[in-house]
Amino acid sequence: MLREEPLIFERNPARRTRGGFRLPPADVDDVEPTEVLPADLVRASLNELPDLGELDVVQHFHRLSQLNFAVDEGLYPLGSCTMKYNPRINEQAARLPGFTRIHPLQPVSQVQGALRLMWELSEALRSITGMAAVTLQPAAGAHGELTGMLMIRKALEARGEHRDQVLVPDSAHGTNPATAAFAGFQAVEIVSAKDGTVDLAALDRMMTDRVAGLMLTVPNTLGVFEHRILEIADLVHTRGGLLYLDGANLNAFVGRALPGAMGADALHINLHKTFSTPHGGGGPGAGPVTVSEVLKPYLPVPRVVKNESGFGLQWDDESSIGPMRGFYANFLVLVRALAFIRSLGPDGLREMSEVAVLYANLVRHRLRSAYHLKYDAPSMHEVVFDDSLQAEQGVHNVDIAKRLLDYGFHPPTMSFPLIVHGALMIEPSESASPEEVEAFCEAMLELAREAQEHPERLLEAPHETPVGRLDEVRAARQPVLRWRPGGPAES
Repeated sequence: MLREEPLIFERNPARRTRGGFRLPPADVDDVEPTEVLPADLVRASLNELPDLGELDVVQHFHRLSQLNFAVDEGLYPLGSCTMKYNPRINEQAARLPGFTRIHPLQPVSQVQGALRLMWELSEALRSITGMAAVTLQPAAGAHGELTGMLMIRKALEARGEHRDQVLVPDSAHGTNPATAAFAGFQAVEIVSAKDGTVDLAALDRMMTDRVAGLMLTVPNTLGVFEHRILEIADLVHTRGGLLYLDGANLNAFVGRALPGAMGADALHINLHKTFSTPHGGGGPGAGPVTVSEVLKPYLPVPRVVKNESGFGLQWDDESSIGPMRGFYANFLVLVRALAFIRSLGPDGLREMSEVAVLYANLVRHRLRSAYHLKYDAPSMHEVVFDDSLQAEQGVHNVDIAKRLLDYGFHPPTMSFPLIVHGALMIEPSESASPEEVEAFCEAMLELAREAQEHPERLLEAPHETPVGRLDEVRAARQPVLRWRPGGPAES
């Protein structure tokens, strides 16, 4: 049974001594805090701090965990996020003592197993993408984007060219234009055609000698495959540019198509989306980048190499863009990814993508009579509806999302991509069971019926959660950022 949980500061308000933990005796002399710290930084009293027993703390955080939604609890249909299950075998592999007890400063001779694992993962990703080489350094997808764009910039500089623009489709992830700007380019938006793909005529007009390249997501954020990708790549290359593929949606075609064969020069891979590593929530991540022969000389250092004596780290390369982070990578994330790849094998990876596409099309088929589909092109791994039919009753996508919580499902991605007003972006991923996907569809159909017959149920939702609908405008403009005992909260 879920209930509203107070802040940890609000527990034990009488501040009765619980003694949940006692610090060991200090091995240094006691010092008055005011002797070493400015007086205005020293607390006059510790009464504001919680004083709890061990069970109090355990119960508090356990109850908070029950308020969170997780993939382990049910379908998590966030579009463009690929919220797939993290298999426990991945965690078992990542917790092996030989992996957890090594240190990045150990001699190469003592970490041959770790280097071999990274080399094998690189080879697996190179094979899966059909590209020439791989770096595992980037710590996230956006970091991978930056790595790829810095390599593109250096390749152009090596050719003696100073191109200053990067084309970005209007359906792109927000990180694409941000990355282009961060890498020193001007991001220029290119409009989509009526089917949601890149407008080839617009690309032809805009692909000038100022353009360094095109950043393109395949399939795009509408879940639509760029069926003219070979023409796009040829046009970009003919005009002297390079093609960057955003691999956020790689899960849609692993084992069925090769980005290298599409003409990609760089592709980042979100391991948490395609290869089941945890979504870090700001924690450790990995966004490896695969590149074509054109960009291979500019890969970051160090690089894991295989030699006669085993495996090593290559540092010396004047062409490289240099290191992209401290040490080599978030190693245990890489362990999880390789465990997943080895567990499934080539046939399993292909089936993974097939099921992801099948589920997205099942959702599309079940819901298209109840929700508007702006772009009617064939769907790959996700489908993007909008709320225009429900808006006639004053119901919008945020109302649908909040009411869906009452049915036990996490909402889809809201209001993205930006070219679909009131978007409902649904990606089931292959992890779910058919029964779970069907149950989600039934819930969405029921919400569509409610919007027509009883719109107030959606406008006042959620009804079954510990916390009801909040004043979102006030929460954004007057956020409560600090708790104060017995007084007004600070904003």
